[in-house]
Amino acid sequence: MKLLLSKPRGFCAGVERAIETVEKALALWGAPIYVKHEIVHNRHVVDRLKNMGAIFIEDLNDVPVGARLIYSAHGVSPAVRDQAKARQLIEIDATCGLVTRVHSAVKRFASQGYHIILIGHRNHVEIIGTAGEAPNVTTIVESVADVERLQFPTDSKLFYITQTTLSLDDVKDITEALLKKYPAIETLPSSSICYATTNRQMALREITDETDLVLVVGDPKSSNSNRLVEVALKRNVKAFLINNETEILPEWVKGVKVIGLTAGASTPEEVVQKCIQRLVSLGVTEVEDVIFTHEDVVFQLPKQVLVALGA
Repeated sequence: MKLLLSKPRGFCAGVERAIETVEKALALWGAPIYVKHEIVHNRHVVDRLKNMGAIFIEDLNDVPVGARLIYSAHGVSPAVRDQAKARQLIEIDATCGLVTRVHSAVKRFASQGYHIILIGHRNHVEIIGTAGEAPNVTTIVESVADVERLQFPTDSKLFYITQTTLSLDDVKDITEALLKKYPAIETLPSSSICYATTNRQMALREITDETDLVLVVGDPKSSNSNRLVEVALKRNVKAFLINNETEILPEWVKGVKVIGLTAGASTPEEVVQKCIQRLVSLGVTEVEDVIFTHEDVVFQLPKQVLVALGA
């Protein structure tokens, strides 16, 4: 039995920056440090940071007045920032720069009189934050069916943009439906699906033709991890999302010759390695890296942290 390891996989630059922001804040100012929402969608990461003294909250009323608050990689709405200021919180922004780019575009086009069509999962924290930039002129669409239900006149000023962690397959179908219905709709010159989501999906596509089974190491809450599972399923390859090695069932590999393995952008490599060891114990005899591209993106830490570090 052969194991193909898809690369790139695991941590992206935005996730590394967000995690390091919490670690550095704890080292600089001590516990507790409050974080709005899980810093990234991965239980292993969140539990480790909790043990170091991070407190993850959803309601800003749970943060003492004047305390430090870190915004997660997924971003927050202006209403959250206003509430933080009202509570005199010291804000540290770990929002991924690629999410911030989407927020800025929504704000800019809304101010120019456009109605915003936001493609994404309406209950995902990133979409909630992005929609909050222009809540009165934003419509969220999750599917082609949602596009078909839109009632805007064809000459409306419309602008569409996407959540950064969506499936390339799904977005293609939805944007084609939008352009067919509203040929004059506008968008950014380049995709708002982030480089890491794109690379991980493209890397997995490279190996699905060769595999009988795909395992994606990632948290059930992780959008980009779930989209990786869908990439395999859409290509008629059996696929499972696993959070750790104990979730790999022996019956999955019965009769399987080639397994593909990848990991979501918030999955620690140490968890991936334990999954590889588990697969070896279940009969994998050959392990091969399949490299789609090399990533060298680095995002600078938030200025509040850099200033405190004297950088």
